Amino acid sequence: MELRQLRYFVTVAEELHFGRAAERLHIAQPAVSQQVQRLERELKVQLLDRSPRRVRLTEAGQRFLPAARGVLIAADQARASVADLAGARAEVFRLGTVTGLGARLDAILDAFAERLPQVRIELVTLPVRERLTQVADGRLDAAFVRAPATDDTPELEYLRAWDDPLVAVLPARHPLAAHETVRLADLASVPLRMTERRNHPALVDLVLMSCQRAGFEPVPAPTATTLQDNLAAIGTAAAMWTVIYAANADQVHNPRVAFRPFADGGLSLPIAVALRAGTDSPSSELLRDLLAK
Repeated sequence: MELRQLRYFVTVAEELHFGRAAERLHIAQPAVSQQVQRLERELKVQLLDRSPRRVRLTEAGQRFLPAARGVLIAADQARASVADLAGARAEVFRLGTVTGLGARLDAILDAFAERLPQVRIELVTLPVRERLTQVADGRLDAAFVRAPATDDTPELEYLRAWDDPLVAVLPARHPLAAHETVRLADLASVPLRMTERRNHPALVDLVLMSCQRAGFEPVPAPTATTLQDNLAAIGTAAAMWTVIYAANADQVHNPRVAFRPFADGGLSLPIAVALRAGTDSPSSELLRDLLAK
């Protein structure tokens, strides 16, 4: 079992897509698939359920994922513990991320490279609860969070970053997709396909309350646990809709669905950066400076 195999598996498990995982790892897609298959052969279990349209974690994959992440974290900590003995220790700033940050994240990375060149940014993708836990216990230095529940984590400080707009997702052949924008009221009779509230309460509450303010209770459609499943279902031309962050929509290439801005004021969720309360370092101060602009 090699560390790169674990890293490739964790990345695929987070993206649920071999192509996107390969882009994150900056290597060719066949190499990712090949190494994950070798890992599965060594473990004698199937970690991923593959089909032409989707990738899912098997039960074995769900059990293995936290352990694989733990090994990678331990390996990083082991390297850091002896790097200074070789006279080559660099300051590492571990930053938890979310999908769809796009150009804004690039701007932050560029600012660090320009103003704190001695700091190496390590980007970490984790579920939101684990992200906040690792900020609180010091394994992460900071983390991006959408619509944070600040009252639940008094040990953390939240820096307001920006508002993340949402757009509607419709079948490409739906009549409403012919319009440049969509009014919420026009979607009253179209079933709404959303993730379960426990997965993203802030997002679900925002959409449902916005529908109520527009004068209707949305017709529920079957739920799905991943964005990929939602887009695949809507892309079958069924009369359903959902929402997606506009930054994520810019990265999705699916001719079967259409992304349309909302005409009536729009929907958005705030993004913040979580830090441990009282954190004082050049890196945290630079983040404060960048987000204050």
